[in-house]
Amino acid sequence: MDKMTALEQELQDKGIHCLRDVSLKDYTTFKIGGNAAIMIFPATEEEIAASLRAIRQSGVPLLVLGRGSNMLFSDDGFLGAILCLSGRFSRMEQLDKTAIACQSGASLTQLCRYACELGLSGLEFAYGIPGTVGGAIYMNAGAYGGEICDVLEQARHLTADGVAGSCGIERLEMSYRHSVYTDSDNIITEGVFRLRPGNPQEIRATMEDFLRRRKEKQPVELPSAGSVFRRPAGSYASALVDQCGLKGLRVGGAQVSTKHAGFIVNTGGATCRDVRELIAKIQEDVQNKTGYRLECEVKTIG
Repeated sequence: MDKMTALEQELQDKGIHCLRDVSLKDYTTFKIGGNAAIMIFPATEEEIAASLRAIRQSGVPLLVLGRGSNMLFSDDGFLGAILCLSGRFSRMEQLDKTAIACQSGASLTQLCRYACELGLSGLEFAYGIPGTVGGAIYMNAGAYGGEICDVLEQARHLTADGVAGSCGIERLEMSYRHSVYTDSDNIITEGVFRLRPGNPQEIRATMEDFLRRRKEKQPVELPSAGSVFRRPAGSYASALVDQCGLKGLRVGGAQVSTKHAGFIVNTGGATCRDVRELIAKIQEDVQNKTGYRLECEVKTIG
């Protein structure tokens, strides 16, 4: 029995839902990628821990996936196990008058709506960011002057061995698109958010205003992985790309958005190779014309 079959059998014996040969196009916002050898869908922290121990024992490569909003997968797929936390692992609960605990697989949009229903303000900036709570904590997601570190009080995680732990905000080392988790193998399982009382109608109006602005300025109508490049010191990536006249530049089905130069969109049938080639062209052109070296913030797998 090969490693993957043995892993699948062990997970099934433990009652953990998993599937073989899953198309990654269906699990990423870019809609690009080959197949995952096996994808696991845990519903509880205990199932995540059991999955981690089984994967580690099998020697199969591991990748943790939320909504795949900041990932570009190889056209050859991923020859390992993907732990998919979005969907089933998304419980939220109010802890006290101003605190919410949320599992890492929930979408930011779900969390924002829940906070609004409770009349809790502070997360409005995150409404419409296409990622999970875990991903947002991992990279300290931000928009419209707000960041996750402004409202996060604590994060829970599991080590690669399935051992539970937690970090208060003072230990999370959060900065621009960075947290302590970006430098470790720990897997975020939950965030505790400390918010403030507000008027639900006003909160909802602010959320809708941010969403409207996002739709007006960003190419949300086409598959993408969000902003492609990190903000360079002293400038903005989208401004540099625009300045170099690269809006609309194409490689195969991948194109620099004509709406927002910081995005690469999948116009239909784009491959990983198309996107990587386009990123390289942009980086070369921007550096030659402006002196800035753009750093890609989309995580490429394979």
